[in-house]
Amino acid sequence: MESFEDLGLPPDLVEALAAEGIERPTAVQSAAIPVLRRGNNLLLASGPGSGTLVAWGPPILDRISPEGTGPAVLAVTPTRESAARLAESLQRLGQPVGHTVAALGAPWALPGHARVLFGTAGDVLAASRAGRIDLGAVEVLIVDQMDRLERLGDLQPLEEVLDYLPKDGQRIVVALPVTAGVRDFVERHARRAATVPPRPAEESERSASPRRGTVRFRVTPGSREEAALHTVAELLDDDARHVLLFFATEDRAADVGDYLTLHGFQAGAPGDPSVPVWLAVEELEARSASEGTEGLVVVSCDVPADPDSLDRRHGLTAGGVVLAFPREMTHLRDIARRTGYAMEGYALPRPRDDEASVFRRLLADAIESDDAAPYLLLLEPLFERYDPAEVAAAAAALLRKKMPPTVVAAPASRPERGGGRPAPTAWVKLFLSVGERDGLTPGDMVGAITGETGLPSGKIGKIEIRDSHSLVEVQEPVARQIISALNGTTIRGRAVRADFDRGRGRAGGSPRGRPPRRG
Repeated sequence: MESFEDLGLPPDLVEALAAEGIERPTAVQSAAIPVLRRGNNLLLASGPGSGTLVAWGPPILDRISPEGTGPAVLAVTPTRESAARLAESLQRLGQPVGHTVAALGAPWALPGHARVLFGTAGDVLAASRAGRIDLGAVEVLIVDQMDRLERLGDLQPLEEVLDYLPKDGQRIVVALPVTAGVRDFVERHARRAATVPPRPAEESERSASPRRGTVRFRVTPGSREEAALHTVAELLDDDARHVLLFFATEDRAADVGDYLTLHGFQAGAPGDPSVPVWLAVEELEARSASEGTEGLVVVSCDVPADPDSLDRRHGLTAGGVVLAFPREMTHLRDIARRTGYAMEGYALPRPRDDEASVFRRLLADAIESDDAAPYLLLLEPLFERYDPAEVAAAAAALLRKKMPPTVVAAPASRPERGGGRPAPTAWVKLFLSVGERDGLTPGDMVGAITGETGLPSGKIGKIEIRDSHSLVEVQEPVARQIISALNGTTIRGRAVRADFDRGRGRAGGSPRGRPPRRG
């Protein structure tokens, strides 16, 4: 198997990777690193879970000088959360070799002076227009999860960011799936780009793959340690004699092993008959030590990086489970198709009957109210890729985890006044300085308000999007909170000014307390 030294990376970067437990490249990394070290453009047809950051990060850190006071590398991401997460990961590799890394939209010191800068297209555009960052010396542009950028409608801000960059820089586009929009962008802005994997599997090739079996998956929005603990406990309760856990790195295996031991589950090396849980990184060695074991179930605590890895792990026994973050599901589905595995969800334990009936009643109330309407706009891109029932199940799972037991046990009572009628709520109208010319939609507005304030969407009423501005009706008790939270933020790459609508004063909305219908 190739090493990072074989791929030409210098010793200091190899040591930085080893310090993070990354010692052997995945197939995607082996193919991408030589291409990028030569300065070529690249279309990386992979998603989170395949090792994309290590595929482009180390070779770019090797090519770019750490000297300088502004960004030489710009990485555009779909969300602020992904920008911060990727920046933290790359900082661990860049810091030992003298590089500085930062992210916009998160607490980072002097982001305009970092050599590698992460940010959403909107945040990058706003910071550049305000003079907080200088993009004139950017040598490398990375567009991460461009398929997701396309679904979020952020391609126009990305195109505007390109106007601030030198025309002859290196371009790296990461996307899965590779849509027509992604290919069009690559053809226009990343001429003669190599593609890794070299020949992405066509749908006909995928469907022709021999069926190898079924792999179950569990989507975990929390920590891998906690997900591994619950899964191990359930499998052992279901009469598994041993659970073999696979990991991407030795460090991850040690962390999860310590967490399991803390909760009373003893863990050891594959093949050890004295412990119920086996921890493995080296797939072929683990297979050799575990073959023929009765009552063995395989769990991938890190999503397999490629089809070969999936088959080496889950071809060992039937009934295995893959633990995946939501962002890794596209990659997992892709490698399962290419390997010939059917996928099915690994359900959480069923709730008690009394909890289930109350929970269904709460959901029915939400469906029949006006509160759910904006979320149809937010979820619409998911309906293009997943069955609506699957999206609903995932949303319900997330909701139940966040609800305290008292909420699940009984419906919340509503404040009443004389006659048993709910007390009315006053509504006011707000002015926001973004509108139709900025490409704004009602879904953008609802997402911005709920995302910046943490308020439920039921606090928002009618939305009027006009050419240069928007008017939004909100419940009066939270109006000032919304104004304070939105001022200084960006929506669709445009800085927002929020205030009470002076044209109609501070009154508006429904006099009877019912939330106005959203437009």
